This record gives sequence, structure tokens and C-alpha cells, in this order.
Amino acid sequence: MMKVLIGVLFIAALGVGAFYYLANKSQNGVAPGLVEGKLAPCPSSPNCKVSEDHADQRHVTAPLALEAWEKIPAAVAATGGVIVSQTDDYIAATYTSEKMKFVDDVEFRKAPTLVHVRSASRVGYSDRGANAERLAALRDALAE
Repeated sequence: MMKVLIGVLFIAALGVGAFYYLANKSQNGVAPGLVEGKLAPCPSSPNCKVSEDHADQRHVTAPLALEAWEKIPAAVAATGGVIVSQTDDYIAATYTSEKMKFVDDVEFRKAPTLVHVRSASRVGYSDRGANAERLAALRDALAE
């Protein structure tokens, strides 16, 4: 019985250690930025949403109205994000989870008639819908 308990505790410790490793790794990354003038495509994992025309059905999200551009910095701040880079046509922000301190990237690209958006986890596979929820919260903040 004691060997089983020790084995379970060892496996649990490995799992917690893996989460801390991934959280630390996410804190050292950066947003992918623009790739050939567009927001980067999503990886094959489901932890990403993007509005560019290269998005597949699993990763697609709607772009924002062009009028939203000027409100984006305030909406990011209101939803817990921090702007890390901003130019005339690109904004990059980070969001850090409370418990494990995982860092996710949200990027915006101003196009001639709309604003494209990308929200993605830096590490891991599943985000349990966090990026879709974040984009919904941003849309709500922009509507105010």
C-alpha cells in the first residue's frame, strides 16, 4: 500500500512540475507577429483563434470592425491584458493566467476595412476555450 501511495505522489509531483515548466516557458516567449503582412496562422492545436483568411474551421473567429482600432488599448486593459507592442497597424498584448502564470498572446492587425485578431496560447495543447472566451470579453469591452 505504501509503494502505491509513493507512486501516486511521484506521478502527481511530475505533473505539477510539468505545469510549472510550461508556465515558465510561456513567460519567456513572444508573439509571432506578422508573417508576410498577416497575423500568423494557428498551429494544429485547438488553443488558438484567428480571423485571417488562412484560418480553418476549428480556428476561425470573426474580425473586428475598423472603428474598434482606437478602442483596442483600453479594451485590452479592461480585460486584464497588457500591450507589449504597438505600431500604426499592429498591436500585440499579453494575458497572464492568475494561478499558473501562463502567458497567452493577443494580436491585432489593422487592415483597410477591418481589424484582424489572433488569440493564442504560447504553450500546451488545449486551452479549455480560454482564447475564445478572451475574444468574447474583448468584443464586449469594445462595444461599451
